[in-house]
Amino acid sequence: MEGYVSRLVDTLLEEYIEEIPAVMVVGPRACGKTTTAIRLVSSVVRLDSAEAAAFRASPDAALRGREEPVLLDEWQMVPEVLGAVKRTIDTDRRPGRFLITGSARTDPGDRFWPLTGRVVMMRMHPMTVAEQQHRSVRPLVDRIAEGDGLEGAAGAPVDLRSYMRLALRGGFPEPALELSDRGARAWLESYADQIALRDARTHGAEPDAYRLQRYLEAYAINSGRVVQHKTVYDAAGISRKTALSYDALLRDLMVVNELPAWATNRLKRLTRAPKRYMVDSGLLGGVLRVGIDDVLASGDLLGTMIETFVLAQLQAQSAVSASRYRLSHLRERDGRREVDVIAELAGGRVVGIEIKAAAGVGRSDARHLLWLGETMQERFAGGVVLHTGRDTFELGDRILAAPISTLWA
Repeated sequence: MEGYVSRLVDTLLEEYIEEIPAVMVVGPRACGKTTTAIRLVSSVVRLDSAEAAAFRASPDAALRGREEPVLLDEWQMVPEVLGAVKRTIDTDRRPGRFLITGSARTDPGDRFWPLTGRVVMMRMHPMTVAEQQHRSVRPLVDRIAEGDGLEGAAGAPVDLRSYMRLALRGGFPEPALELSDRGARAWLESYADQIALRDARTHGAEPDAYRLQRYLEAYAINSGRVVQHKTVYDAAGISRKTALSYDALLRDLMVVNELPAWATNRLKRLTRAPKRYMVDSGLLGGVLRVGIDDVLASGDLLGTMIETFVLAQLQAQSAVSASRYRLSHLRERDGRREVDVIAELAGGRVVGIEIKAAAGVGRSDARHLLWLGETMQERFAGGVVLHTGRDTFELGDRILAAPISTLWA
């Protein structure tokens, strides 16, 4: 496709289509799912258009005879189509028959879910900086786990203002690649408004738009932090019951998520509370209506923005990681020690990542990683303190300081 910007999931998606009857790609609206998928199919069904009527009336008949592979775009608008896909796969399990995309999270454990054993699901995230810059890089966690050292990986220096510009543009393709700074800000603010005004209703919910916006703002302010749910819904001025329904809705739309607390039998007194975070730092800025100067003027907001930005890069890289790592965070109940991100590898090995919105870091910034290494011993694959400065250097045994730009250089 002319002008197509390669995505991290491209190779994996192509491999799946070669082997499996149906592949489902899910991700937040406008993250690039359809653009990525449409290159690989022979026919397209857009279920958020007039075509949906035939599939609601008789999904099996509407599906029959389509040239394969078939792209079923925005399946959540007509869930009945999944039953039709199941029935046709049960009669013919040839690979590469269906590519299904959707802007809603699904629960494969649901007893009404028809595609168990018939579909492979893939999560697509907003674009990483590496994708935006047309760079092909190995995931940072893989490089650390394999002892690459990260030397020379930082590329051209990036200052704090430049990092903030990248973070506030985020990873949705249109604002990240096509729009001016002002246009990108307007797009992201509009996206945030539409979550409350339109997208919620297309998912069968009828929330109060004003209260949902307040809840989303309270969530965004606490992105990247370990906070009790009560803190969020009290800040929004809503009840616990309402907050639970809003939380479920925003998760289903895949605009918010949680980083679970890490657990191991080698450590006691660890909190079980997750970190809440927005899936895209640009969307965080759009929700809060902030620009670069607003973020730089607030230490708390700067830390929130940087951590949300870095976590988005790590989450997207995890989908194609050779080590198949899972992300979590570590925090003791008394708050004495914490590690921003834990990447758990096969065999119980871990990589620890600290994120600092500062250009100058030292050994003290790695103290919790040093403690983690001493505690986990042979299971500690390595650690890194990501910072906004220019240099890569050692901080301790298997622990480096490296620029945040190492993620994409």
